[in-house]
Amino acid sequence: MTMDFREQKEILRLLQLCSPALPTGAFAYSQGLEFAVSAGWVNDERSASDWIQGLLKNSLANLDVPVLFRLHQAWSTNDIKNVHYWNDFLYASRDSAEFQAEERQLAQALARLLIDLGILEAVEWREKPKSCFLSMFALGAMHWKISVLNASLGYLWMWAENQVLAAIKLVPLGQTSGQRILSSITDIIPNIVSQGSSMNDEDIGFSATGQSMSSALHETQYTRLFRS
Repeated sequence: MTMDFREQKEILRLLQLCSPALPTGAFAYSQGLEFAVSAGWVNDERSASDWIQGLLKNSLANLDVPVLFRLHQAWSTNDIKNVHYWNDFLYASRDSAEFQAEERQLAQALARLLIDLGILEAVEWREKPKSCFLSMFALGAMHWKISVLNASLGYLWMWAENQVLAAIKLVPLGQTSGQRILSSITDIIPNIVSQGSSMNDEDIGFSATGQSMSSALHETQYTRLFRS
C-alpha cells in the first residue's frame, strides 16, 4: 500500500517542524541536564537513559502531551481564548526562571520563523512575554495539516533527541550509546502519547522536582556549555 500525496506531504512537514536545523536555538538548552551531570546524578549511559526516560514517562506524558492535544484542537477551531489558556497554563508550569526564559526565547524564535513562512497567526506571539514553544509548534502543525497524533510523536522525539545530544556532550557518551538510548525511547513514545492524549483537564500537570532543582541551580553554575 502506498501513501497518497497528502500523507507524504504531512510527513515531510513534520520532519521540517522537528528538524535540528529549525532556527530556534533549541540546541543551546540542556533542560537542567548540565547541572545533573555536574552533580553526579547523571554519569553514564544508564543514568542518562533513566533521566531522559523518566522525564518522558512522567513530566511530558502528564503535561506537554495533553496540552499539545488541546492547543492543536484550539488552533484548529480558531478558539484563541483556549490557545491563550493552555499556553498560560503551560508557562506557569515551568517552575524555574531558566525554564520560563527558554520557553519565551524558543517560542518567539519559532513565531518569527512561522511568520516568515506565511503563517500570520503567529504575529502576536512574536513579542508575547509569556509564550510557549509548544503553542507555536501546535500552530505550525495545524497550519501544515499535521495530525495531532503525529505532531505529538514528533515533538517527543525532538525533545528526546536534544536531550541525548546534550548527554553525549556532557557525560560524555559515545555516539553508539546515544543511539542505544534513542532506540529504547522509540519503544516507549507511542505509549506516552496514548497516556497523555486520554487525560482529563483536571488531571493535567506534573512537577519534576529533581529537574526543577537542577534548572534553578544551573543559573549559578560556574562552568556552563548550555543556557539552561
